[in-house]
Amino acid sequence: MEKLTLVVSFLLLSSIYIQPLTAQSSCPGVKKNTWPELLGVPAKLAKGIIQKENRRLTNIPNVLNGSPVTKDLRCNRVRLFINMLDYVVQTPRVG
Repeated sequence: MEKLTLVVSFLLLSSIYIQPLTAQSSCPGVKKNTWPELLGVPAKLAKGIIQKENRRLTNIPNVLNGSPVTKDLRCNRVRLFINMLDYVVQTPRVG
């Protein structure tokens, strides 16, 4: 019983410290980092929704899923990973 209490306490305390670190954006002025609701949506529609939600995101390229990309962080970019039918297949995220 004592071990269970310690495990539960650890999980509760760690969630207090971990969530604020992961919830913050590394880009100033960007409130939303990901768009999981756009999975399976046509790329043109997804691009319009992202631009409507945040005008600072001006660079929204379509990238064929599996293509190599750079790992640099750009606060004005959201890559749309698409399939051959032009549908979003990965969660779009800032960077």
